[in-house]
Amino acid sequence: MLLQEYDPNKDAVINPEMLVEKVENFPDVTVSCFSKKLFESVLAFFEPKKIVEVRSAVGGNPIYEVEYKGERFAFFQSYVGEPKCVGDYEDILAMGSQCLILLGNCGVLDKTIEDCGIIIPTQAIRDEGCSYHYAPPSDMLDVNKKYVELFCQVLEQYGYPYVKGITWTTDACYRETREKVERRKAQGAICVEMECAGMQALCDFRGSDFFQFFYAGDNLDHSEWQPRSLSGEARLDDKSKIALLAFELGLKIKEQRRKEQG
Repeated sequence: MLLQEYDPNKDAVINPEMLVEKVENFPDVTVSCFSKKLFESVLAFFEPKKIVEVRSAVGGNPIYEVEYKGERFAFFQSYVGEPKCVGDYEDILAMGSQCLILLGNCGVLDKTIEDCGIIIPTQAIRDEGCSYHYAPPSDMLDVNKKYVELFCQVLEQYGYPYVKGITWTTDACYRETREKVERRKAQGAICVEMECAGMQALCDFRGSDFFQFFYAGDNLDHSEWQPRSLSGEARLDDKSKIALLAFELGLKIKEQRRKEQG
């Protein structure tokens, strides 16, 4: 199988540094989400300053500097789907990002997880392709190797319940068949999304810190699909408050990084 052909050589034919330039004084911690409605809602909290763009055939994707409680962060909208999500962050890493906090919607495979409930993935089932170019082949990948404890502190401080568990990363959202759903549930998965395995593999490969969490959306653990708050407009105020938890985690990460650096 071609997916068994993992090559650990970091020097590829095309490298990000060939296409983008390092940005002086790029914020060390970057926050990103997927929903355009959510991104615009959160961006409105700040007085954003555009730093640079990630450019591709689909156009420019702006990266902003925002200030949260006196600290600088980079903030941008990620694209749905692993290849574009991974490719954009490759460029942003080359620009100077050192840590990414990524949040997004996911489908639930456990109906007891409430709509907009917070999920912290601990492992990702690799039912996709991109991660196999950044990590040796395996069925699962450990994710969120750092900062889970810090994020739990944030959630407890602000009174948010949460669950931890295995996520199913797929790159074919219209091929989540009933048989596959049951199979993934048997493997221990409690949710499904499209980026986690690849993003963790990328950040491990490049030596960058990474943390991802989800807010629960549609329910696949039912005889019929239940969209719940999948729409970008649904429960936008609640989702915006959840997004600000990423910046609260960012504050704790910055504090910890300063202590580690002496």
